[in-house]
Amino acid sequence: MESTPIFFADGESPKMIDAFKKAQETFKYFWRELSWEYRRIIPALEVACVKLAFTQEIENETIVEHMWINDINFDGEKIYGILVNDPNELTNVNNGDEVEIPFNQISDWLFATQGKTYGGFTIQAMRSEMTQKEREEHDDAWGMNFGDFNDILVVYEQKENPQNLTEHPMSINMKESLEDFIKNNPTELTSKDELGYTFLHRETIAGNSTSVQVLIDSGADVNAKTNNGKTALDFARQLNWEHVIPLF
Repeated sequence: MESTPIFFADGESPKMIDAFKKAQETFKYFWRELSWEYRRIIPALEVACVKLAFTQEIENETIVEHMWINDINFDGEKIYGILVNDPNELTNVNNGDEVEIPFNQISDWLFATQGKTYGGFTIQAMRSEMTQKEREEHDDAWGMNFGDFNDILVVYEQKENPQNLTEHPMSINMKESLEDFIKNNPTELTSKDELGYTFLHRETIAGNSTSVQVLIDSGADVNAKTNNGKTALDFARQLNWEHVIPLF
């Protein structure tokens, strides 16, 4: 991701500020995984949530609280979801509210599958300060194995299949079915949602290069713009999907 100002980090430790940065840089992998989760018949993720900085001016002071949301959506610029924490001081949001927050206010993300966690940079920063016993109690409380706080994974089977860092295996496996789907539903190439996003925009934001190539080969308009004037290539560059950019 292009560098974005982390204006909500005042007073945070350097270790936590580093965690915020890493979470922002790698959030695209979270969204890629979630984009496939939403298409699975049988869900694979036990947890999928994002921590964001919520702010409010109270008595001429900017109050910041980092809180988790779930039911995530992402349009390449803003993150949408449902707040799952109770604020301590903020009065402008409540647990259960639908929220819409700019990308540069991400402070963490986490997904878990088969009891193993991915992301969780701020959690791992906190775990790094704990004793072994405290870490075990922490993980038991979450019901998940957070693993080595010095070795944070961002994609499924990252060690066993490092190529997964480049392309999600489902993108590769679904190539033929996508080709068939487009042949049978050609209007999907040109249709736009209420924000002006095409199928090509969405697959580009998710970093699915195989799907992007199929759509381009099938005649998708690479110059189509969202209501905010963004092409698919704009999003590929914004999110630094290096394997997708050359396709345009």
